[in-house]
Amino acid sequence: MARTAGRVEGKSAIVTGAGSTPGPGVGTGKAVAVALAREGASVLLVDLWAERAEETRALIEAEGGKAEVFAADCTKAADCERMVAAALEAFGTVDILVNNIGRAQVGTVVDLSEEDWDFALSVNLRTVFLACKYAVPVMAAQGSGSIVNISSISALRGDGTIAYSAAKGGMLAMTVEMAYAHGRQGIRVNAVAPGHIVTPMVKSIPGQDTDYVNTLRNEAGLLGTPGDGWDVASAVAFLASDEARWITGVTLPVDSGVLSVTPLSMARHLRAIPQ
Repeated sequence: MARTAGRVEGKSAIVTGAGSTPGPGVGTGKAVAVALAREGASVLLVDLWAERAEETRALIEAEGGKAEVFAADCTKAADCERMVAAALEAFGTVDILVNNIGRAQVGTVVDLSEEDWDFALSVNLRTVFLACKYAVPVMAAQGSGSIVNISSISALRGDGTIAYSAAKGGMLAMTVEMAYAHGRQGIRVNAVAPGHIVTPMVKSIPGQDTDYVNTLRNEAGLLGTPGDGWDVASAVAFLASDEARWITGVTLPVDSGVLSVTPLSMARHLRAIPQ
C-alpha cells in the first residue's frame, strides 16, 4: 500500500462527499479519503451517490486500506445519525470527521432565487451542522476527536457566489464556535479553505472554456501552478493527525497565496514576470 507517515494509524474517519464527479482528475472528498487511508485510517465513505463512493473504496482497497461505503443525504438528520452509527458499527470509534460536501451557484443577492439560496445553505452548511450534531457526542464520550471542515476562499473574498460564500463563511464561524465549545472535551475543530483548485466538478461546469478558465485560475495564485484535490487532502491529513494536536479553531488556506494579495498587486506582479 502507498502508506506515508502513518499520521492517523489505527484511527477511524468519516468523510462526507467521498465520491468524485465523473471526469478526469480527483475531487477533494475522494482525495481526502484516500490520503487518510494511506495514513493508516479506516474510512467511512459517505456520498449521495453510492457508486461514486464505491470507486473511492476500490482505490483504497487496491492499496491495502480499509473503507466502507455509506449512501446518505446529509441534509437529513436521520441519515447523519445513521452515518455515525454505521461508522461505530464498522470501526468501533469515530476519531475524525471531514465535512466536504459543497456546491457553488453563481448569483448576486439580487438575482439569486430564494430556492437557490435555500439549496446552497442546506447543502453547504446544514450538512456540517447535522454531521457534527451526531459525531461530536461520540468524540466527547471518548475524550478525543478531530473535525476538519472544507470551506473555501469564497468565504473570505468576493467571487459572485453570494449563497455559497455565505454558507462557507458560516462554516468558518461554526468551526470557531465548535472549537470553543468542545475543546475541553478533547475535540479539535479546524477548517481548510481551498483556492482555485482543479477538480472534475470544476471541469464539468457547462458553457465554459475549461482551458481558458484554468489558465486564469492558475494565474490568480502567486505560484502560477495548478492545485488539485491532493493538495487539499495533504492539509486535511495534517490537521486530522496528532501532529496538529495543539491546533484548533483555525482556517488553513490552500490557495497558492491568493488571499495574501490584492488584484492590483497581483496585476503588478504578473507584469514583472519575464514572459
